[in-house]
Amino acid sequence: MNIKLCFVLLCSLMAGLTSAAAQSFDEWFQDRTLRLDYVFAGDNRSQHIYLEQAMMTSRWAGRKSRLTETPLRGNGQIRMKDHLTGQLLYVHTFSTLFQEWQATEEATRLQKAFETSYNLPMPKGKVDITVMLTDFHNKVVGEMTHTLDPQDILIRRVGPADVAWRYIWPTDDTPDLTGSIDLAIVAEGYTAAETDKFYADCQRAVDALFAHEPFTQLKNRFNVVAVAPLSKDSGPSIPREHRWNSTPVGTHYDTFYSQRYLMTEQMHRLYDVLAGVPFEHIIVLVNSAIYGGGGIYNQLLVTTTDHPTFVQVLVHEFGHSYAGLADEYFYDDGFETMYPADTEPWEPNLTTKVDFGQKWADLLPDPTGRLGLFEGGGYQSKGVWRPSEDCRMKTNESPDFCPVCTRAIIRITDFYTSH
Repeated sequence: MNIKLCFVLLCSLMAGLTSAAAQSFDEWFQDRTLRLDYVFAGDNRSQHIYLEQAMMTSRWAGRKSRLTETPLRGNGQIRMKDHLTGQLLYVHTFSTLFQEWQATEEATRLQKAFETSYNLPMPKGKVDITVMLTDFHNKVVGEMTHTLDPQDILIRRVGPADVAWRYIWPTDDTPDLTGSIDLAIVAEGYTAAETDKFYADCQRAVDALFAHEPFTQLKNRFNVVAVAPLSKDSGPSIPREHRWNSTPVGTHYDTFYSQRYLMTEQMHRLYDVLAGVPFEHIIVLVNSAIYGGGGIYNQLLVTTTDHPTFVQVLVHEFGHSYAGLADEYFYDDGFETMYPADTEPWEPNLTTKVDFGQKWADLLPDPTGRLGLFEGGGYQSKGVWRPSEDCRMKTNESPDFCPVCTRAIIRITDFYTSH
């Protein structure tokens, strides 16, 4: 068989696979978004899951293929099944601020509730939706199933929020929503007089992200939209200074009493701001010169714009929120061990050697000497190993991601964009 014929057959096969994937999506789903608002509550011993409300917005910006596959395990999972047949239709994995809080000392003596929201494709028929939370041993510790009928009159139909937004990458006003990853950058703590500063900060963020490999080579697989809700006050809240500002999504420093942990617990407000905006991943840009931020896999990234390490922190935290990469530094003052010795971490850049074969064993031995097994990572100096001496996921001084983290970013991008 000649090369030209092989190429033609390969193209036909790929076209067939793409068509089959689209037909499968179209068979079960509408081109709309189902927004589900939940509350996760409990303490370090118990987890409870509550559905608050369901909404429907126009257009679906998520993937239309590989619907039942999971690129990473995360610390939680949503599974949608057809109500009549039990056929699995869609799976989404995630981590949450609630689960991070469960590892704190406060969770040993107090029960708290945390908001969270998720976008799923809107089903055509009745479905059963199961939400599961897992612990550090990958055991299911919280689970709730509810039935959703798309004809339910209490599913709120939500139009676009009264918030200005525009694409900053690519500059085309009608980007491809199905073949690209949709990233929303949201303004936090920018007053009306600071709107131009927000758009400039957005451009700085995009330039910084795409200046780092492998995002440089992957940039054409992203759409980036700047979302500009106006803030009554300039900057986020700073509890330690008794300053509580009125801002669109309620970010504040001192999350979990950690001075530099800048987060929001008001996920429902964040999703209200994003109503009508096609998005899969979220960056919240906070108008502040004080160091702070955080990133949670498939939930959100928060970072300040005017600190000297803005670029480094942004890229590091996007490694968390987008690619599920773990922190590779350690300090041994955590209240609870997040990576027990009997469980292999789900994050691609850490190992406890329980199942190292699924990690970067195939890249060893490394002739350059950069890759190996370096003990210390995931906040623990012992019992956890990282791939390299230094990496963007370890220090602000490292100029790039190590080969293992680079491969992980490429793999998850392929997952979202290959059809």
